[in-house]
Amino acid sequence: MSVQQTTICAIATAPGAAGIAVIRLSGPESFAVAAKVFAPFHSEKKVAAARGYTALYGHFVRRSEAFDDGVALFFRAPHSYTGEDVVELSCHGGSAVAAQVVEAAIEAGAVPAGPGEYTRRALMNGKMSLTQAEAVMQLISASGRQGAALAHAQLEGALAKAIAAQQARLTDLQAHLTAWVDYPEEDVPALGDEALWQTLSESEAVLAGLIARYDAGAVLREGVDCAIVGRPNAGKSTLLNLLAGFDRAIVTPVAGTTRDVVEQAVTLGDIRLNLFDTAGVHDTADKIEAEGIRRSWQKLAEAGLILAVFDGGEAITEEDFRLAEACRGKPAIALINKEDVPQRFDAKNIQPDFATVLKVCCREPAARADITRAVAELLHTAQLDPHAAALENQRQLSAAVRARGALAAALDAVKGGFGLDAVSVCVDDALEALYSLTGENATEAVIEKVFENFCVGK
Repeated sequence: MSVQQTTICAIATAPGAAGIAVIRLSGPESFAVAAKVFAPFHSEKKVAAARGYTALYGHFVRRSEAFDDGVALFFRAPHSYTGEDVVELSCHGGSAVAAQVVEAAIEAGAVPAGPGEYTRRALMNGKMSLTQAEAVMQLISASGRQGAALAHAQLEGALAKAIAAQQARLTDLQAHLTAWVDYPEEDVPALGDEALWQTLSESEAVLAGLIARYDAGAVLREGVDCAIVGRPNAGKSTLLNLLAGFDRAIVTPVAGTTRDVVEQAVTLGDIRLNLFDTAGVHDTADKIEAEGIRRSWQKLAEAGLILAVFDGGEAITEEDFRLAEACRGKPAIALINKEDVPQRFDAKNIQPDFATVLKVCCREPAARADITRAVAELLHTAQLDPHAAALENQRQLSAAVRARGALAAALDAVKGGFGLDAVSVCVDDALEALYSLTGENATEAVIEKVFENFCVGK
């Protein structure tokens, strides 16, 4: 039996105790299945006759026995999320009741839904593009307001529209090029280099902008691993506690209190940071401490953001210089801690190695706001428009990079005086990559990959 001919069901809400749980039915027999498991309170009301965008109150029934009461919402094809007949059954929250509704629906003829099957059906029924389908999971997993807004913009079609505009522009250009190259005997208007250059360069600029904004968007969607590094007793654990909002790490005046990596996830503004408080970096003969320091350098090398803490009350040391050198060229912020004591640390010595140098007191709550602003500036999330078109994942990024490369090659062909047939080949490659991005020529394997991480019920 075809997937599109089956009627699927699954719990659409998170598991566990809650006010309600929602079980979603989708497929040609949704109303017939619902009629077997849901009895309207008023007997004159019939599920089979329910109109779209209406609701009925009633009892949930299994094997002729009512076990709960709730609400059924009805959606008639094609005016539903999946484009099929859909019924959403809202029962009291709790695993036992929701599971019983699902079991009753399966006994009535429904089949369990697979991960992302509702969204996949929406894609197959033309209710959304592949980029919009990918945005659904991004929206579900978003951990911050800006990340959620970015995902919602793509769900609303921001990326699909931006790419469609370039597809249309390049398709028109390709049609002109093809006519000029293949039918020289026809009276095809000449395509001047200036107009050709403008079309190619403007499309390349759009793709270049999307590619340039990808990293900042990924930070908002996925968060970033952040290593807190510095010499012993510089204030690393105090900083971790400041950012976490509670005493996550032990803080003492004794150097070397932290001997291993301490992990904590925090939300800093709109950015999720996976913080790693590391052992103080210095020379030591202690084997256990040395292993902790080795892990500190490893975390520094792997991190997407580095917060390097220096003791403002002490003169700069060789370990400080070594740390600053290790941060050079990386997304790193230098925090000159202990601003509340007489300052002996000359920040000018490390300034060239860091994107930003801040004087702070990690014991003061006000420092958190300053660090939040500095991180947003460094990771370029402060300048990101969360309502603009954005690439959402590596698949889309790879396609955009291929398209941009093809357009760059086309521009080189124009600049080098090569024939229009060479330009046409490059434009064709760019279009192929753009159609791959939007999923219009996506293979079954690509679609499977997109949906493999979806949750059941969506």
